[in-house]
Amino acid sequence: MADLTDLGVAAIRDGVRSGAFSAVEVADAFIVKVAKAKPLNAFLVETPDAALAAARAADTARAAGETLKPLAGVPIGMKDLFCTKGVATTAASHILEGFVPTYESTVSQNLWDAGAGMLGKLNMDQFAMGSSNETSAFGNVISPWRRPGSDAPLAPGGSSGGSSSAVAAGLCPGATGTDTGGSIRQPAAFTGISGIKPTYGRCSRWGTIAFASSLDQAGPMARDVRDCAILLEAMAGFDAKDATSLRQDVPRWEAGLSGSLAGKRVGVPKEYRVDGMPEEIEALWQAGIDWLRDAGAEIVDVSLPHTKYALPAYYIIAPAEASSNLARYDGVRYGLRELPEGAGLQDMYAATRAAGFGPEVKRRIMIGTYVLSAGFYDAYYTQAQKVRTLIARDFERAWESCDVLLTPTAPSAAFALGEKSADPIAMYLNDVFTVPSSLAGLPAMSVPGGLDKQGLPLGLQIIGKPLDEQGVLNAGLAIEQRAGFTARPQTWW
Repeated sequence: MADLTDLGVAAIRDGVRSGAFSAVEVADAFIVKVAKAKPLNAFLVETPDAALAAARAADTARAAGETLKPLAGVPIGMKDLFCTKGVATTAASHILEGFVPTYESTVSQNLWDAGAGMLGKLNMDQFAMGSSNETSAFGNVISPWRRPGSDAPLAPGGSSGGSSSAVAAGLCPGATGTDTGGSIRQPAAFTGISGIKPTYGRCSRWGTIAFASSLDQAGPMARDVRDCAILLEAMAGFDAKDATSLRQDVPRWEAGLSGSLAGKRVGVPKEYRVDGMPEEIEALWQAGIDWLRDAGAEIVDVSLPHTKYALPAYYIIAPAEASSNLARYDGVRYGLRELPEGAGLQDMYAATRAAGFGPEVKRRIMIGTYVLSAGFYDAYYTQAQKVRTLIARDFERAWESCDVLLTPTAPSAAFALGEKSADPIAMYLNDVFTVPSSLAGLPAMSVPGGLDKQGLPLGLQIIGKPLDEQGVLNAGLAIEQRAGFTARPQTWW
């Protein structure tokens, strides 16, 4: 039998249903692989018992002739931003070290209800703040990819770097991620996998540790488009516990998959041709245009004139919301508590936050507090919200002439760890292509399109209309079928 860990979500699901192998065999294979992959630092907590319990339930149901659940037999990784009952959840921050939730996030519960099993909690940038997975309090996640002839560790992208590294390395067939400004799509591009951020509100935020509440959205990361569609169907749905959750039926995205784009129009936004873009990114973008035209789509040029303001607007709005959300971490109720001798309440707050939050989190809290302060609220935060409205209107106008947009996912391939960490602005620029659609709450997906001259993955991004995840998935499938991307990292760990 071929290595079960080479199989994706659909293949595992179908194999368990047909009896080609048992769910326990699958779980055992992934558990062993996870245990051997410590150098990647992708997992913060391993939960083999949970994975095996779900697998045994699937095998028992099949033996009894029962209809299997949609994800029966499929073990997955869970980003450590999702609260998991009885399993440590830290958002990769010391300030939540030792926190064990007494409740389950809606997204993770939906997945368990669909039959999935949990292999463990995945490492991430602290509180989802970062683009390289270098801000985790528990060490950097390492990409399974390497530059030829070099042992320099590469960034797996962020903040969902543990998820992208684990999927790319074959430690799990799929994983959850969260995307605030690109944290599913950029790491997917860096590691040669697929990932989709659905429309804001498609997946409940209840039980997901908040970064920026008007932007955070959960989504799946997997090896291909079909697997993303399968996982998203299980994750999505209305949740009365989340005031921003959309009261919408969950479409059957997998059944609706089609690589034909006949009658569809694909927009190419001119503003995404930024200065200094590597020739390889430009060439891949053109290849993507050619692939979608071959799939039957009409290619049209569109303009999103306020794109250049998206990044600065995002880095005002997101830190502002973060400074409010993270105020709850004070050492009083849960998590870390630093109480210097003779300290009062304010001293405890200061000591706990100084010890618990990392440098990037502190930087964003300070920015957010500054732009929300009385003297600067109108000058910065109010203006940024106005720009956000203009960006959303740009997309609305674009939909008058096209059905989806095609852009690069990131301005470069994966960089080495430490290469950009000394320059926050250079790091923030990694989100230049992903932030606009996040500000507008639109569904967007990254699919691998090819390799750069150093043999590292490059991704293409599809952005869709609100609630048109099907259109995004179909365009992604059209690219996937034509790109023929099969590259995998060579095992070195």
